[in-house]
Formats: sequence, structure tokens, C-alpha cells
Amino acid sequence: MAWEVTRTVRVRLDVPDDRKSDLHATNTKFQYCANRTAEWAWRYPDEDCVTSKSEAEAAIYDELRHETDGLHANLVQKAIKRATDDIDNCVDRLAEGENTSKPEYDTFSIVYDKRAATYYRDKVSLATVNGRVECKYDLPDDPDGTPHGEYLLNDDYSFSTSTVHYDSEADEFYLHAAMERELNVSSPEKAEDSRVLGVDCNVDDHIAVTSTDRFVGNADYLNHKRREFEKRRASLQQTGTRSAHLTFQRIGDRFGRWSEDYLHRVSEEIVAEARRHECTHIAFENLEQICDRISDGKKFQQWAFNELQRQVAYKADEYGIVVDTVEPQYTSQQCSKCGCTLEENRDGQHFACLDCSYSVNADYNAAKNVARKLALKLQRGQKSPAGGAFCQYALKSGIMTVTATEVASDTPVSAERESTDKPTASAVGS
Repeated sequence: MAWEVTRTVRVRLDVPDDRKSDLHATNTKFQYCANRTAEWAWRYPDEDCVTSKSEAEAAIYDELRHETDGLHANLVQKAIKRATDDIDNCVDRLAEGENTSKPEYDTFSIVYDKRAATYYRDKVSLATVNGRVECKYDLPDDPDGTPHGEYLLNDDYSFSTSTVHYDSEADEFYLHAAMERELNVSSPEKAEDSRVLGVDCNVDDHIAVTSTDRFVGNADYLNHKRREFEKRRASLQQTGTRSAHLTFQRIGDRFGRWSEDYLHRVSEEIVAEARRHECTHIAFENLEQICDRISDGKKFQQWAFNELQRQVAYKADEYGIVVDTVEPQYTSQQCSKCGCTLEENRDGQHFACLDCSYSVNADYNAAKNVARKLALKLQRGQKSPAGGAFCQYALKSGIMTVTATEVASDTPVSAERESTDKPTASAVGS
């Protein structure tokens, strides 16, 4: 099966001094098109918003071309698409009962595809309001082992629609190059070829626990760093000087980068665990349904869960591993051995089944339930295979295969049936 993999590489552009103003003028007109489109397409709450790019183009493209004389036709189209795509996302949030408002565009960001830009391995030619500008890439002396060497300079990857950004503080332009390649990977066509790794995410103790009994990351440490940042930010807000404001922005960016890097390392471990157990799927709980679990630092922890899942999906995609979600109901209360579901089964980090006396770490028990839920979901998605084979999920000491009884009734068997055809996986704490 062929999989399309995309990697984004940030590279500084060496823009000639006498052409920088052309890029700024191009961005001004690109922003104008995006804001005009948003103004036209945003109809809430009186009527439905317009989310169709073709409908927006039919209505206002000619006007925008006339009003932004000199702007490449494709950039006008890309600005319209950016606005309609963003409004489409806003409509989805409104449908979920979330607060949102009309998109506004005031930062430097221009979308370039191959009609408005010509991409090379060492430079790019960009359409501006004053003709083309050729910008060389500022590449490291030794690109081996860097994203530049792995993707930008790798002939296995080709350029796709990318964006140009501007850092006003450093007075530098950057290309966020989207690099694509097609991978031929073995992905399961049938449920019986599937094997699931379950992941339970947490706001305390370890960030993630897998159904193979691997404990990854430290949520307490991540929360500690966030509290330190919040304390420093509050102090700077009280100061109120311009210097404090600039420092406020810098430490915010620094904490954001640190958090993303920390979750990047956690996601790498999760994907490595899935590959170690030859899993075809990674299962998470549906984030939209676990808000009641998140209290202190709610927005940050929701962001962290979302970011972790995003990074896992991003990395897993390269190996043909599918990331999916399951409903979180009762994963923390149900015994993964006998199926007894009681709130009293769980006491903090300890799980002790009041029915069968199964005793284990509560997050590990939940991760096994998450894995089993996706295995059942996959199995129910097709008719039972003729040979009687069923989907599997990975556990600490091997694999578990869901049975026909479980598929029909959602009732776990009385004991874990772990096969012995795989070597035992040891639990790793962190």
C-alpha cells in the first residue's frame, strides 16, 4: 500500500536587501485578499458561512485581482483558499458549541505552490508584485542528520505547497518547505492482520502508559515547568514596561518550543514501542470526550494531549502505522481481565478489581482497555474472516486476540490469553 508522507523543514532565506520590500508588499496584498474573503464569507449568526473555495472564487476573485494589481493570480487563489479553509474550521467549532469569530490575518505568511514558486534544492524563486525574486537557502555546513539533509536535500522527497514567513525581530525571511514522498508500506487490509498498541494519557505521573506496560514521560515535570512559566509571566505582566513585554514574548516562545520538544521525545518512544511490537495501529482515547479529567491548567493539558497525539500520528505515518481513537468511557474503571466495571476498582494510581482481585497499575489497566476497544472496533468493521482469525492487541508479555464472544457482547474473557509467539517485552519506566 502506498502512503503519502509530508515533512516540513524551516530554512532561512537569503533575500537580497533591495528585494525585501517586494516580499513585504506581496504579503500586504495577500493579507488583503484573505481578509476580504473572510469578510465576504463570514455570515454567522444571520446565515450559513461560505466554506467553498470555488463559490468564493466565483464571487470575488475578479474583484480581488483588480484590487491587488500585480499580485500573482495563484496567490489570490491561495489567499481565498486560506480564508475559506479557516472559516470551515470555525464552522466545525461552532457546531461543537465552542466560541469562535471571523478569521483575521495580520501576520506575515504567504502560501506558495509550484505555480507561484520554483523550488530547487539550494534556492527558491518566488513570485512577488514586482516580478520574481530568487532566494538562496541558508543551509548548515554539514546537513547530515538535520531536517535539511534528511528531507530538503533528499531526492526521495519533492516540494509541495509551502509558506514563507517573516521574523520581524531578526529581520529574516523563512521558507517552511513541505516535503513529500510516497512510501510503499505493508498496512493491514483485514482486521485479522491488525495489531493494536493502546496508550493512556495522563495529567499526573507519567504522560503516557502503553498496553505493553511502558511508562513514558513525566507529566509532573511538564506541569512544574508550566507553573514556573506562569509565575514568571504574571510577574512580567505586573511590571508593565516595554522591556518586560518583550521578555514576556521571548519566554513564551521558549517555553512553547521546550514543550513541543519534550512531547516530540515522548512521541518518538511511543512510535518506537509500536514498531517493537509490530503494531499496525496506535489507539488513544478521544480527546474531545475526556475534558472532565482535566482540571488544573486545563487549556495547557488539552493542548499537550492534542500535541502528543499529533506528533505520534505524524511520526507513525512514516511507518504505515495508523493512529485512531476510541471512546474513553469506563477505561479507567473496567477490569481488563474480567470486565467488571466499578468506580471503586480504581484508587488513584492503583487498580484492584473487586470481582476477580486483579491488581495492577491503574494507567496500565486503562491502556489495555484502550487497546482492546480499538481491536474490537476494527474487528466489527468487517465480517469475521473465514479462518476464524481475529484482531490482536499488544500486551506486556505478548499479544491478545479478541474472540467472537467479545466481538458480539463486548464482554472480556475471564483471563488474558497472551500468546507466546513473541518475546516478552519488559516494562520501561521514565
